[in-house]
Order: sequence, then structure tokens, then C-alpha cells
Amino acid sequence: MKRGRSGLKSKSHTFLSHEEPAKKQKWLMSRFSSPTQDWGNLPHHVVLQIFQNLSLVDRARASSVCRCWNDVFHTPDLWRRFEFELNQPATSYLRSTHPDLIQQIIKKHAQHLQYVSFKVDSCTESAEAACDILSQLVNCTIKTLGLISTARPSFMDVSQAHFVSALTVVFVNSKSLSSIKIDDTPVDDPSLKVLVANNSDTLKLLKMSSCPHVSPAGILCVADQCHGLRELALNYHLLSDELLLALSSEKHVHLEHLRIDVEEFEPFFCEETPVTHLYFGRAVSKEMLGRIGLNCPRLVELVVCANGLEPLDEELFRIAERCKSLTAIGLGECEVTCSGFVEFVKMCGGRLTQLSIMEEVLIPDSSYNMEQIHSEVSKHLGRMWFPDMMPTW
Repeated sequence: MKRGRSGLKSKSHTFLSHEEPAKKQKWLMSRFSSPTQDWGNLPHHVVLQIFQNLSLVDRARASSVCRCWNDVFHTPDLWRRFEFELNQPATSYLRSTHPDLIQQIIKKHAQHLQYVSFKVDSCTESAEAACDILSQLVNCTIKTLGLISTARPSFMDVSQAHFVSALTVVFVNSKSLSSIKIDDTPVDDPSLKVLVANNSDTLKLLKMSSCPHVSPAGILCVADQCHGLRELALNYHLLSDELLLALSSEKHVHLEHLRIDVEEFEPFFCEETPVTHLYFGRAVSKEMLGRIGLNCPRLVELVVCANGLEPLDEELFRIAERCKSLTAIGLGECEVTCSGFVEFVKMCGGRLTQLSIMEEVLIPDSSYNMEQIHSEVSKHLGRMWFPDMMPTW
């Protein structure tokens, strides 16, 4: 009997009773449900990183969860980068930064804003609202400013005096602007002089497109007096032969990148120029492409959306031979023989990091057909390559 009881007793230690699973589950829950599982007790830096990936509306809603999250909502680091999205109707939380939130940002965080962009739709009211916000940024140290129209018109429909007055507020008060991107706006030469007077030591990048009130003289003023300027991005409307020649002089050797968007044919590039990035949005002649190979030795990127029905083999050879820094090229509605294209790639070698060529561009010849072209080009690039069905630029 004793041995029997002993056996039963040992079994009671081997198998769990009916109450044991519930006890074990309760113990596990108490063991792993630490205070960090309470969302309100998440570390400050974790909540901050979460907030940085939320839209403003979601960020504002999350700030009402608890006092800890509300404190994070007002952390200066959270307001260094911000994009004001202004669409109509302005009261739509889903489409636009709400006016009440904008006023809260200006009141509490204007001094923290460093990287700011304004994205507006085609409504004049949206652009006017952007100007009103700019006018209130008097206690700021903005380093990067972007004014973007998601659809034309917008900023161009705003009174020039109103726009320039608002922009000047930022130019005067920031005194630390390093990067400016302004597209389709009534910015003018006098306002650029204000920019230079207050930010000549800090400006490194200026990108302007479709700004009809800016002249080559205004651009040259910026290039001459902002000695830290490293990148200048312009479209052809702002160019002249004289400006390109001036930017090619020894005075401006500090320019590392000169980007030009060419939407129409213009007789530029007659002399050696320091252009590094060229984008031809419309048809460009063989003659101009030939001049690029001769006069743009610093070219890094070239995109030709259209040329016509004349093979560009010789022009590409000239570009490959003279433009030793070329690393990216895109060809759209053009023609290049398969043999000519292979030879171009062979001349450039592995430095071509981006090669976007539509399949229709390549014309089969006696040396290569479309089945052979990808393996031959891949061999010279040192990586797998195929023609594009659609352009990727």
C-alpha cells in the first residue's frame, strides 16, 4: 500500500491537474505583460519615430491618447521637417492640412521649422493660403524651402506683390537657407537679391523652373555672390548663351552640378558649358545632340524623350568619347542601331549606372537582333540589362 501511494504521489507530480493550465497561463501573462506593453509607457524616442511617419492629421489624433504622447507631439525634433499640403476645400482633413492645425504649428513650432515645403493644387486660394503662411514665418531658421504646384496654375495666379512680399519674409528672417526649389512662381530678380543679401554664405542649391519674372542677370547675381552654391537647376526659359558662358568661366568652377531641363529646341551649347544634367522633354535635333557631345564634357545625365527617325549612332559615340563623367542616359522616341548601341555601351563601360532605353529605340541589324542585344549589353555593363517597355525617367 505504501508503495502504491508512493506511485500515485509521483504521478501527481508528473501530470498537471485541471487547475494547472489556467495557473500557468496566468503566470505567463503576468511574466510578459511588462509596463512597456502599455502604449502610454513606450520610450520617448520610439513614439517620436512613430509620429515622424504619421500624417499631420493622424499625428494630431494620436497626441490625444495620453499626456506622454501629447508631450512627444510638441517635441521640437518632430517639427523640423514639414510639408504644408494646401488643397480645396481647405476644410477637408483627408486632402489638406487643416487651417486650425496650421495656426497651431505657426504659433508653437515656427521657430523649429527647418525643412519646409508647400504643395498646392491648381486653386488660387491654395496658393494664397501658402503665401499667408510664409508671411507668418518671421521667427524661423528655415534651411530648405520648396514651393510646389501639383497642377498649374496656382502660384502664378497669385498677385506678384503678395507672393514676393511673403517670400521675402522667409529670405530675410531665415538667414540660413541652403536649399530652395521654386517652380511656376512669380519670384523676380529683386527678391533674389534679397535672398543673396541674407543667405549668401549658406545657399548651396537653387532650383527654379518656369519663373518668367527672373532674368539671366538675376540667376548670375546668385551664382556670383553665393560662393557656397554647388548646384544650380534651371529650365531653358531661364537660359541664354551669355549666362551659360558666364557659368562656364573660372569664376564658377565651384558649381558641381548644373541641371538644365530643355523642353523646346533652343540654339544653346555653342561653346563649352559646365552643364551636368540635361533633360530634353521634346524633340531635339541631331545637330544639338552633336554639339552636346562636343561642348558638355561634364555631362553626368542625359535624357532625350524624342528625336525623330534618324539614327543617333554617331552622336552617341561623340557623347561617350567626350563626356567621361556620363553615368545615366535615357532614350525615348529615337532610333539607334543595335550595333551602334552596343558600341556606345562598350565605350562607356561599367560607369553607366542608369540605362533606360525603350525597346522601340533599338533597330536590329546584321550584327545583333533583339534576342541578342540584352546579353551583349549586359556583358559590357557587368550586370543584367534589358530594354525598357516604358521609360523609367
